[in-house]
This record gives sequence, C-alpha cells and structure tokens, in this order.
Amino acid sequence: MNANSRFKRTACTVGAIAAAVVVGGCGFGGPPRAPATVEQQADYHYVIGPGDSFQIMVWQNPEVSMSVTVRPDGMITTPLIEDLPAAGKTPTQLARDIEKALADYIRDPIVTVIMGGFGGPYSQQIRVVGQAAQPQALQYREHMTVLDVMISVGGLTTFAAGNRANIIRNVDGAQQVLRVRLDDLINGGDIEANAEVQPGDILVIPETIF
Repeated sequence: MNANSRFKRTACTVGAIAAAVVVGGCGFGGPPRAPATVEQQADYHYVIGPGDSFQIMVWQNPEVSMSVTVRPDGMITTPLIEDLPAAGKTPTQLARDIEKALADYIRDPIVTVIMGGFGGPYSQQIRVVGQAAQPQALQYREHMTVLDVMISVGGLTTFAAGNRANIIRNVDGAQQVLRVRLDDLINGGDIEANAEVQPGDILVIPETIF
C-alpha cells in the first residue's frame, strides 16, 4: 500500500470515528477539551522512517559514502551493505550499525549520518484530515502545538467547522477523543484555545452543517 492509499484509508476510518463522536456526544456535551500542555518525553529523539533521506559519511572512505533513501520496508542498501534496517532508529544508532557492518571490510570505520529529508515513522506523524486547506501527514516536532499544525496545513477551508474539530489520540492503547476550538484560535485569536499535540495524533476537522 503506497503512502497516498494509506492516507486515504486513514481519512475514511477517522471520518467514521469522528461522525460517531459527534452523534454520540450531542447529548452529553461532547468530548473533553484537549489539554493546553501534554507530558513530553524527556529523552525525545528523532527516529528515522520510510522515505527519509540522509547522507552517509564514512571518514577517509569516500567510495562508500553516499546519499540514501529509506525504502518502504524500512531498509537501506549501501556499497558493501545490503538490506540494513534503518526505520525506527536514531541517526546515531544507525551510524553505529553501519560501522559494525563495514568493519568486515574497513578497519575501524567512522560513520556519520546527516539527515536531509524528514518524514519519520507513521507513529511519530501528525495526520490532519477533513476541512484543512492542505490535509496531510506532518512530522512531529518537540512541543508542537495545534497552531503549528494549522500553519503547516494552510489553515481552514471556508466550509470548516473549526470549533467542532477533534484530536484522536492513543492513550495507553485506547483511543481518546479531545475537542479543539480552531475557529476561536485562528479567527478569534484566543491563544488559550491552543494545545500541544503528541506523536501519532490525528486532527479531524469536520464540515459545517448548513
């Protein structure tokens, strides 16, 4: 399944969940509001995902230094190395693994992995579906907020019901639905409506009901 198909499938699934939340929440005040801040991982580090690109630099060995892109299966192939797992590792971890693999051919190799294109694994992305100007999956950044997300997707469409938007978040293996007030934040300038997002969050923006 390619990235576009995966995103469309996610959008359809999330749309069904969002519809159920709206209908089910009408009599009970709807889902709770998303908290302004969330607990951050103290040791957060970027991890590589399929589609990421980077430069592998092997000191004093330019013939095995090259730019690579992670395949959809999470593997990379370089001179002297075939099918080395890269997805799910930090750049430093991958550099150490490449050093171990090259040690059979090069004495005491020193490897540096320099990131170029960022995407990250799906579990680290923020997905935006519905009435955003440019629905897409975004790479999570530390202390990223809903406002950061909306800037990246170009804001809301004319038909968006921003104050009925929800974040679908995985908490301890269970889905949690949290309300966000995008109209108040973007059009009303209510900074209190801003909220931090977490890796893996899905922001669902419904259409206005006429």
